[in-house]
Amino acid sequence: MNKIEKLFDINIILMTLSSSLETIKDERNIELVFDMDATIPRELRGDPTVLQHMLNQMLTFVCRNTDQKEIVLSLSAPEDFVYEEPISFKIKRTNIPRDKLQTLLENDLSKDLEKLDGKVIYNKDAEIHIDVPFIISELGYRRHYRLPDVAMMGKKVLLICESPKVAQSMKKMFKYFVYDVDIGFDAYKAKGNNLSLYDILIIEDKYNSEEFEHMIAKVQQTFPLKYVLLQDAHYIEHKSISISTHLIKPVTEESIFELIVSLFKNESDHRDPKAQIKENIVDLEKLLQVHKYKEKHVNPSTKYEENLQTIIEKKRGLDLPVLDKEAGEANTKKLGLKYKNELKNFLESFERSDLYFRQIVNEESTNKIKEFCIDLEKNAKLIGAESILKLAETVSLIFVYNKLDMLPIYPGKYHIELQKLIKEIKKELKIK
Repeated sequence: MNKIEKLFDINIILMTLSSSLETIKDERNIELVFDMDATIPRELRGDPTVLQHMLNQMLTFVCRNTDQKEIVLSLSAPEDFVYEEPISFKIKRTNIPRDKLQTLLENDLSKDLEKLDGKVIYNKDAEIHIDVPFIISELGYRRHYRLPDVAMMGKKVLLICESPKVAQSMKKMFKYFVYDVDIGFDAYKAKGNNLSLYDILIIEDKYNSEEFEHMIAKVQQTFPLKYVLLQDAHYIEHKSISISTHLIKPVTEESIFELIVSLFKNESDHRDPKAQIKENIVDLEKLLQVHKYKEKHVNPSTKYEENLQTIIEKKRGLDLPVLDKEAGEANTKKLGLKYKNELKNFLESFERSDLYFRQIVNEESTNKIKEFCIDLEKNAKLIGAESILKLAETVSLIFVYNKLDMLPIYPGKYHIELQKLIKEIKKELKIK
């Protein structure tokens, strides 16, 4: 059997994987965490389609059968990735019976493993351990992510996050760029509650409040603190004078790289570590815990429904391009694909999909609707079809919030958006 050696970005595989698992993760209230070693190359050569299928099958099984609320998929590779080396995919703890795991590993995944030349490793370190060999895209490169300016390296981060596993995985990813990360209130208090010591403050969105944003805005008047909200995949961008940007979970090495570049790319004068900056003593624990306490007294069902309406209203107000060519070309380039070929593929797959979508909504085929939305999101994101991607994400949210009575209005909306997109694609391809 001839092995496929197609260039792909491992981060795109992981983010697509997370998106495809969104429904089951939400249904079972499971958080997926990616724990990536710095030795993992950004771009590899291999079979991304089979790898995607294998990981999807594996994690779907785990999500359906585990009692854990956090699933950590760790990726590791040899220190010197010379040419072709194995990447290890591990899940340490699932609490799934051994016989069930054995059936998954030896039967369900066997065809994909054979195509990938992968193998199952049995040891006490992890309940699931699979090694798959891949070829590095560029020989001789030890640093797989290269910041455009050396001044972007070596900054200090304060991370306030509820999950220790999420926090530790992020700390490891920041370490690649020589960042010093303090996690939690205790580490912050050990530094004297002095916010001026940090370049970046990352707060999980559940702790955020309007009052806190105003306080941060005052702090930012004395020194250029970057305030980042850590949010899940269903976030709506929250505009605020003090919020610099958003970081979406599950976090990958590439999303940390993109975060750093976005925070510091437009700054000609970087913060001088020797400069004398006025101390900003702020009791973050007191401020953030008060907000968290208030949240506990909100009726959960009322808050849940209000959140969905708020999200949909905010999405409706976003003015997104029908086809963002620049974004699409960047996405396809990362995967070693040609943009115009992917436009043709989208046209072939989705040109009459509005009829199919209407049919499955009328039939109330929830599984088919979920699968359709996942497929649409994946393909729309790839080509930069921003407005139809927004619509697909909104339909997915309806399942997350279990408000299926809202579905009947979306076939008409989808038909309108699809016609706009087809027109733009045909214009790009010069098809009449």
